[in-house]
Amino acid sequence: MRKSIILAALMLAAVSFQAAALEVEYVGSFGPGVEEGAEIAAFDPASARLFVTNSADNTLDRYDLSDPTAPVALTPIDLAPFGNGPNSVAVANGLVAVAIEADPAQDPGNVTFFNIDGNQIGQITVGPLPDMLTFTPDGQTLLVANEGEPDDDYIVDPEGSISVIDLSPGLAQAVVSTADFSAFDAERGADVPDDLRIFGPDASVAQDLEPEYITVNESGTTAWVSLQENNGLAVVDIASATVTDLIALGFKDHSLAQNAFDASDEDGPGGDPAINITTWPVLGMYQPDSIVSFTVGGIPYVLTANEGDARDYDGFSEEQRLRDVTLDPTAFPNAATLQLDENLGRLNITTATGDDEPDGDLDEIYAYGARSFSVWNGLTGDLVWDSGSEMEDVTAALGLPLFNDDDGRSDNKGPEPEGIDAGFIDTQRFAFIGLERVDGFFAYDVTNPTAPELVDFFPAEATDEAPEGVLFVEAADTPTGTPWLLLTFEDTGTIGLYELTGNGLTSTQPIPVLDWKGLTLMIGILMMVGLIALRRAV
Repeated sequence: MRKSIILAALMLAAVSFQAAALEVEYVGSFGPGVEEGAEIAAFDPASARLFVTNSADNTLDRYDLSDPTAPVALTPIDLAPFGNGPNSVAVANGLVAVAIEADPAQDPGNVTFFNIDGNQIGQITVGPLPDMLTFTPDGQTLLVANEGEPDDDYIVDPEGSISVIDLSPGLAQAVVSTADFSAFDAERGADVPDDLRIFGPDASVAQDLEPEYITVNESGTTAWVSLQENNGLAVVDIASATVTDLIALGFKDHSLAQNAFDASDEDGPGGDPAINITTWPVLGMYQPDSIVSFTVGGIPYVLTANEGDARDYDGFSEEQRLRDVTLDPTAFPNAATLQLDENLGRLNITTATGDDEPDGDLDEIYAYGARSFSVWNGLTGDLVWDSGSEMEDVTAALGLPLFNDDDGRSDNKGPEPEGIDAGFIDTQRFAFIGLERVDGFFAYDVTNPTAPELVDFFPAEATDEAPEGVLFVEAADTPTGTPWLLLTFEDTGTIGLYELTGNGLTSTQPIPVLDWKGLTLMIGILMMVGLIALRRAV
C-alpha cells in the first residue's frame, strides 16, 4: 500500500511538471531559386497545394505537396496581365486571392481571384499598394491591408486603408467596403495617441498611416492591423468595416539589462565585426511587420514580430546614423563617447522623433524595431510580454557569421524578426518567428501567452537565406497528419518545409523529466506520505 502511494507520488511529480519538447525535422527546400522568387505562401488542405508569390517573375507559383519529400512544381500563374507584382496570397474554400499592386504603386491595386487549378475567376479593385490579405476563419470575408506608401519624391501620398470584401453572396456579387482613417483627421487630438508616429511631410493622419499586416480573431468579428512605420496597431470592426481604435505601442528601453542589444557592426578590434550585447540609452520602436492573434480565457492576444522600418525616400528621409546628429548636451553629457563608431555612432536612428523642445538637437534616441517578439492585450493595447534581448543572446551563442548577418546588421535592426505564425501541436500552442538577418526561426511555447517559454532557435539550411514569410499548417490540414512549418526565403527564392512533432506533449507514456518544481512537489508528497505512515504506525 505504502509502496504504491510512493510510486504514484513519483509518477505525479514527473508527469505534472514534464517539460514540453518540440521536435523539428527539416524535410527539404524547393522553389525557383532566384532572389525574391519566394515571399509569401498559402496552403490549400483539400488539394495539398501551396501557392507562393514570386515577385522576381511576377507570378504565383504552385506546388503539389501531396508528398512533401517530393514537391511537384505546377504551372505558375502569370500575373503580368493583372498588375505590377504580387504582395500576398491567401486561400479559403478553394478560392485563391492574390494582392497585386498597380504601376505606379500609388494607384488603386486589386485582388485577383483564381481557382485551385490557376484559372482566373474574378477581380476586385482595392486601395493603393495592397500589401497583405487574409480571410476570416469561415472564408466568407476577405480583408486587405492597403499600405498606401508615397512615391519616391514624397509628392503623391495616398491614404492607407483596409478593404473588407464580403464574399457571402458569391464572388460575382461580392460587396466591398473600406475601413479608412479619415475620421481621425478631424479629431486628431482626441483619438490619435500621442505616441503614434504621424510624421510624413504635410501628411494627414489618413495619409500617414500605412497598414501592413492583418490578423483576425476566431469569431471573425475583429481584426488587428499593424501600422509598422507608425509604431502602432489599428483595430477594425469587420461587420461595419470601421476602424474603431488606434493603439500606440510605445517604446522599448534598451538601457535596461533585459533589453540589451548589439548596436554596432564595427565594435571589434580595428573596427572588425564583433558581438557586443550591452545596454545603451536608446528607445526601440516596436514597429511590427507580421502579427498573429488568438484568444485565451476570453482575452484576445496579439503577437508581433518587431522588425522595424524607416521611411527613406528621395523626397524625405528620417534615417541617419547617430554620429551625424546633434545630441542634447544636458541629456547626453557623454555624447562624444556615445557617437564613436564602436559604440552608437553607426546605429541608424530616426530624426523624426526625439527632439522634444524642439531646438534642433535630440533629447532622446529612437532606433528601429525591438529585436524581439511581443505579446499584447488586444482589448487594451497593453504590452503583456516581450522577449527582451533573448533573440540576440541565443544567436550570439552561435557566433559569427550567423549572428546578425555576420554583425553587418547590428547597426540597423539586428536580427529583424519579420514573419510570425502560431498554432497547436498536440495540446500546446507554439509561436514561430522567422529572423530575416539570422537565417532561421525561433520557437516559443505560448500556451500561456502571459509567460511564453523559449523552446529553441533553429538555423536554416545553407540553401535557404532570409526568411520572409512563416506559415504554420495544422496536423489536420496536412497529408502527413503532422503539423508543418513553411518558411519562404526571399534571398534564395526557396521554400523550406519542416515537420513538427511534440515529444511528450500528450503522449500516453510521458517522459519523466523532473525540474525543480517537480522535485519540490515530489518531496512534499513524500513527506506527506511519511507523516501518514508515521501516524498509522503510532
